[in-house]
Amino acid sequence: MKKVGLFFGTFNPIHIGHLALAEFFQKSTDLEEVWLVVTPLNPFKKKSNLLPDRERLHLVRLALENQIGLRASDIEFNLQTPNYTAQTLAYLREKFPETIFSVIMGEDNLKTLHKWRNYESIVDNHDILVYPRHPLPNEEMIDLNWQDKYPRAQLVAAPKMEISASMIRKSFAEGKGFRNLLPKAVFDYIEGSNLFK
Repeated sequence: MKKVGLFFGTFNPIHIGHLALAEFFQKSTDLEEVWLVVTPLNPFKKKSNLLPDRERLHLVRLALENQIGLRASDIEFNLQTPNYTAQTLAYLREKFPETIFSVIMGEDNLKTLHKWRNYESIVDNHDILVYPRHPLPNEEMIDLNWQDKYPRAQLVAAPKMEISASMIRKSFAEGKGFRNLLPKAVFDYIEGSNLFK
């Protein structure tokens, strides 16, 4: 059985923090591949703030050129929106019965996981690989007993990435794009296309 980690995100845009995490999980765990699943519409985000779906997918593909073990996925583009992780996972289990899918998520997402649609299906059928995140200002610390609620979840000592896509979008809007926070091909495409201006 092939083992694949699913790293869901709007990737608006993809940056080196995403790539570093994806590579870490692919090389430091038993995952053979990590798929970066571009989400057309996260139920917790506003569509108006997003680049077009195909544009974000294109940026992810640019970022992953020549990356072994990492793959861009548009699997959610053909599913009903907004995109619910449980629905996507059910579809993938049916489409790829010979593949074991794990979900990669930030520790902060565990705080609201019980609010996700059909979250029981996620935690019952999939391992959850969790990377550490610093709490947001004024945010309550995450319940330290989350592993009691989610026994298939495991905290992985991945590097903490303090980079946000919103910060990158703002830098381009102000004409000061952060070149070193993006893969070169992604920076060049955004700069040349004026995507965030």
